[in-house]
Amino acid sequence: MSSSLPRSPQNGETQRSLTAHVAEFITGTSFDDIPAAVLDLGKKSIRDTFACALCGSIAPVSAIMRRYAGGLGLAGGESVVIGSDERLPPRFAALLNGTAMHADDFDDTYLSSPDKIQGLHATAPVLAAVMAMSEAKRRSGKDLLTACHVGIDVGSRIFDAAAVAHIANGFHSTGTSGMLGAAAGAARLAGLDVERTRDALSLAASQTGTLLCQLGTMAKPFHSGLAADCAVVSVELAALGMTACPTALEARWGFFHAEGGGYDDDRIRGLLGNPWTFVDRGQWIKPWPTGALGHTAYTLMLELVRAHDIRPADVARIGVRTRQSMRDTLFHHWPQSELEAKFSLEFGLATLLHERKITPAHFTDEFVIRPDVQATIAKVEYTTFPDADAKKPGYTAVTSFLEIALNDGRTISGRLDLPKGSPANPMSYEEVAEKFRDCAALARWPRAKTERAIDLVKRLESIEDVGELAACFVH
Repeated sequence: MSSSLPRSPQNGETQRSLTAHVAEFITGTSFDDIPAAVLDLGKKSIRDTFACALCGSIAPVSAIMRRYAGGLGLAGGESVVIGSDERLPPRFAALLNGTAMHADDFDDTYLSSPDKIQGLHATAPVLAAVMAMSEAKRRSGKDLLTACHVGIDVGSRIFDAAAVAHIANGFHSTGTSGMLGAAAGAARLAGLDVERTRDALSLAASQTGTLLCQLGTMAKPFHSGLAADCAVVSVELAALGMTACPTALEARWGFFHAEGGGYDDDRIRGLLGNPWTFVDRGQWIKPWPTGALGHTAYTLMLELVRAHDIRPADVARIGVRTRQSMRDTLFHHWPQSELEAKFSLEFGLATLLHERKITPAHFTDEFVIRPDVQATIAKVEYTTFPDADAKKPGYTAVTSFLEIALNDGRTISGRLDLPKGSPANPMSYEEVAEKFRDCAALARWPRAKTERAIDLVKRLESIEDVGELAACFVH
């Protein structure tokens, strides 16, 4: 049921507010409520997100964040700044780690349903907030897992429920829905009651507002860190007794209405943990460090290049076609910097043709403007089909068509509906472990700590103190 305002009780029914409904899920969910299959998928995403944090810890934006934190005079806190020898108070560790986790756009994604647009990076802000708090409070792996699953599910379902206008109006969901998910996870970890949890969600809702115009800049990963930071602050203030609007999600001037003009009540109410989003549409793990919307075309491109042994000199033209809203997001059609290249479908296709892979090492300004890469980018023709077509049977939100015209007159083409990394073609646990090793190697991280982290995440529920895991990420 679509809702421009919260629906009214009918036939004597007493309808709980949506904010209360969410708060009750947060407080009422325990580790034992989470199925083993969901826990396993969660650990795979947590392993993946820590890998991204190590890689992201050496990104320029992370260096800026560390310089910022260093100027605050806050050294000596309880929580590790991943990839360094620093410790900070939880909110600031969450800020830096959340930014690092998203710095390379390599973290997992919860993609929209076909009738919506874009997606949500759910795990990074939730894990950054929950990890920093868990370490400071010396909580167990079970506590961390429970809080992560609660937060990721809340953030994902809030994203689902938000009206299409939320993104069309220019809001970046990782800093909006992701912030609310992070607040949910942090509230669960802190053990707040329903009333205080509702206040924490409300306080977080007042801090949302990250903008999509920041795609292709350092501000985009900052949104993830900001979401984690604001989540920790919201929970700490609510725990101290700060009050806030008890219906901030659905109120007339609340989150859904102010930022998108409405919401779909039936896309969240009754669906939290039922089914868990990890086994519904799933969190998609990325094999390539770029915007997830391009990954279907990249999967297909790599298949065709390998199957037909296509070389750059063989290609006259590359035609790619997606839904219009994907092109609106992948809007850097002639990238001139590594940050712009993250959101350039043309760059990704060109890189796969030249390199047969895309790694974080390819995202340098020097590689992006390399003459042969730019020449191939010029051969890419990016066209679209109407978003309405994506709702037709057989289509997905990321259906992509590819046509490679060769200089010898041949044309090789294909269509793909779901990419590598999606539940239809998932990355295995070992593939994620290899991604972890690759990211750690890029950060020049000690092999022993890398292997220990991979192992500890696999058996996270057995860890008595999350500090044991945190020690793997500090120099």
